[in-house]
Amino acid sequence: MTPYARRGVHGQTVEALARRVLSGRIPEGATLDLVALQGELDVSLTALRESLKVLAAKGMVDARQKRGTFVRPRADWNLLDADVLRWQFAGSTDTVADLALLRNLSEVRGIIEPAAVRLAAQRRGDADVQALEDALAAMGIEGGGQADHAVEADLAFHRALLNATHNELLERMEMVIESGLAHRDRIVHSSPHGEDPVPSHRAVLDAVRAGDGDAAERAMRALLDQAGRDLDKVHATSQDSTRTEGDGTK
Repeated sequence: MTPYARRGVHGQTVEALARRVLSGRIPEGATLDLVALQGELDVSLTALRESLKVLAAKGMVDARQKRGTFVRPRADWNLLDADVLRWQFAGSTDTVADLALLRNLSEVRGIIEPAAVRLAAQRRGDADVQALEDALAAMGIEGGGQADHAVEADLAFHRALLNATHNELLERMEMVIESGLAHRDRIVHSSPHGEDPVPSHRAVLDAVRAGDGDAAERAMRALLDQAGRDLDKVHATSQDSTRTEGDGTK
């Protein structure tokens, strides 16, 4: 999915507004001052209103007579929307909130992906296996020290797994999984503390190719456990570094 910021002034305005709401800079229940926002963002009132329609469709804002446009409670937001997930991570400096959201997404993945990979083992075709092979090859070749390439390869692998279920609703789950997975991968693949991801992904691929649903599910659970360990290691290292800097030690 193309980020809104790449879609011209309209897209940039949508992202700017979304990040203000998601960060709490414009809090829940707040009524938006459209004239002030128009000046701050340097856009026309029409462009601003069109951008707010996007956020309204995602449950983040609403407009009422006599009240104006206001931020809806977080409980109403479409938190599983791929854009909303991505906006929560983009530009965030709150590592505690990031970690909490990543752990929530890890729990979602733990429910979806083991069951999905079982189906993939039962339904995969030759093209599905080839897509997994290609992604794994890219992960091994391009992952060495190049975080962006490793991220793209990992996303391609998990996308191929969902596609191999041949269930169009599960295939759409990539929009939920990819947003958090991409952010988690950028953190982990930019750190020297993560484990090599290739063996755990290879185990999943081998089980899917063999059509062994039980083995595929076990391999996926092991892969997700490793992903959790990697994230915890990076977070612990970051905390240690922060404490060291705070103590003034070298």
